[in-house]
Amino acid sequence: MYWKEWTTGGYYWHQAPIESQAMMIEAFMDIDKNMATVDDLKTWLLKQKQTQHWKTTKATAEACYALLLGGNNWLAEEKEVTINLGNTVVKSTDDAAEAGTGYFKKRFEANKVSPAMGNISVSVKPSKASPSGGGLEGASWGSVYWQYFEDLDKITPYATPLKLVKKLFIEKNSDKGPVLVALADGAQLKVGDKVKVRIELKVDRDMEYIHMKDMRAACMEPTNVISEYKYQGGLGYYESTKDASTNFFFGWLARGSYVFEYPMFVTHAGNFSNGITTIQCMYAPEFTSHSEGIRVTVE
Repeated sequence: MYWKEWTTGGYYWHQAPIESQAMMIEAFMDIDKNMATVDDLKTWLLKQKQTQHWKTTKATAEACYALLLGGNNWLAEEKEVTINLGNTVVKSTDDAAEAGTGYFKKRFEANKVSPAMGNISVSVKPSKASPSGGGLEGASWGSVYWQYFEDLDKITPYATPLKLVKKLFIEKNSDKGPVLVALADGAQLKVGDKVKVRIELKVDRDMEYIHMKDMRAACMEPTNVISEYKYQGGLGYYESTKDASTNFFFGWLARGSYVFEYPMFVTHAGNFSNGITTIQCMYAPEFTSHSEGIRVTVE
């Protein structure tokens, strides 16, 4: 539960989103006294902190005060988490969880991983040691990931709260001027062709400290080799060109859709993997995604 016109922030003192949300938590505890509403307000504060940071010491102090002011004591609630991976069951009580946070991790070797483990369900209930012994409050975070080796050009796209689509275009001259023609996977190129990379990024929430890495084939050389800070469409970012990739660093990435483009020239003949584009939130590494792999052939 939050207020859209406040949480977008602004230049004035009364447009501070964290302080405004903390103030509303205090108000609802005095006026409404509905703990379900207060919990919804607290949840927004924690979810906002997941991918962003609280800008000032004042905002941090206000948020911590609001979270600890009263209502259901989330810190005192101990949870028992049961994760079903197909026929495999993992419980938080199987191994010692981290004190305070309840964090635990379970790793499976390759020979123990089966397709059925892709069917995952999670249940959370109060543990016997929980002081309330009754209802369950608070929020829980978790993630599951599968690590394996694969040829870059065989990788399929992966959509999360971050979604990437990478396309290659060849620039051709026509009687109407330069025209971009989409390059299909495995299509033929020639040395000297001008290729334009287009990366489409969609984000479903505000994030901070994002790194996007776009790999490129060894036969291609970008024209803009100087690393510099750029600004387009209301988004500021730092673009850094390396030997095998172009990197984009975002201090702030607002919810929405973005398109990035940069040109390259084909310099060598052969068969090449153009790699993939990856993106990850450095503040919350569980928010990550990648595009599909592309292969190109140069005559």
